[in-house]
Amino acid sequence: MKDLPLNSLGLPKAPADTRVVVAMSGGVDSSVVAAMLKEEGYDVVGVTLQLYDHGAALAKKGACCAGQDIHDARRVAEAMGFPHYVLDYENMFREAVIEEFADAYLAGATPVPCIRCNERVKFKDLLATARDLDADCMATGHYIQRKIGPAGPELHCAADPNRDQSYFLFSTTPEQLAFLRFPLGHLSSKAETRALAAKYGLSVADKPDSQDICFVPNGDYASVIEKLRPGAADPGEIVHLDGRVMGAHPGVIHYTIGQRRGLGVGGTGEPLYVVRLDPEARRVIVGPKEALATRTIPVREINWLGDAPLASRAEWQVAVKIRSTRPPRPALIRPLSATEATVELLDPEDGVSPGQACVFYQPGGSRILGGGWIWKGREA
Repeated sequence: MKDLPLNSLGLPKAPADTRVVVAMSGGVDSSVVAAMLKEEGYDVVGVTLQLYDHGAALAKKGACCAGQDIHDARRVAEAMGFPHYVLDYENMFREAVIEEFADAYLAGATPVPCIRCNERVKFKDLLATARDLDADCMATGHYIQRKIGPAGPELHCAADPNRDQSYFLFSTTPEQLAFLRFPLGHLSSKAETRALAAKYGLSVADKPDSQDICFVPNGDYASVIEKLRPGAADPGEIVHLDGRVMGAHPGVIHYTIGQRRGLGVGGTGEPLYVVRLDPEARRVIVGPKEALATRTIPVREINWLGDAPLASRAEWQVAVKIRSTRPPRPALIRPLSATEATVELLDPEDGVSPGQACVFYQPGGSRILGGGWIWKGREA
């Protein structure tokens, strides 16, 4: 029998014989992916995760995986004529994402729970469920590209830099990448996605994008932490780097590194920023802007996506992002092991905080070479 040509998902099967599990959040992006693949003739199965309390979610807009979103995903599946399942991952999500988020905040870090959710829930447990459903691959609405390189599948930035989600997906492993597909990564704008939604007649075509972390209503981190860890907001001192006590604060969890506004220490004659948090001593340490500048960043739990092993070189020239909203900056990676390294920024960066991700990019290119988690380091 002659080999079949590759279909649009890169598999040697007819679309009708190719089962695709689509991770449906109820938003426009994943709905378009499901509708597009169904129209192309694929055997589509929609799966939506219920990640936290349904009742609390129903009243909240602007976050993914809430009650309304489950309803919206189901409506899309009914309209397009493919099966749709809702999986209760509430306990798993709490243990794998929310608990760590609370502990990291209490330790003075600035966690990024969306990365942990992709890593530990969506691309681990949900991906395993997709395999259990005999899927050939799993598709998501993320704006990122999967390309085939000389050594196999590679992760690349989205065509639209304004929508690129590579910072949140750096921990995708080569094994996961072999199974995942990102059909929207090549689109040039969100307007194109909404036009497709309108073309398919989807009820979510004009639905606003989610803004908040799904379990943090209105971006109010502190109230969520207080609920999860009663007594977490113990008051303490605001202390200058030079040792002067500048005032009092209502709890370390209300502050982040690099923060300038709302410190409550006005009238000093100099702009002050949060440069360090000391949760054990319940202290917020402030200082001038230049005290925020960081050149050397300790990184661990590295997921490396380069073709040669990370530790095969003493040094790698890369570009790195330490925040999702900032462009990649030139840097050197000096590996300490297969999962730990020191990153040296060629130009200092302000507001580097433990708990954030440091994502590695090919210099001058679109390929993601992996990334890791910023921590305090051995000397801190």
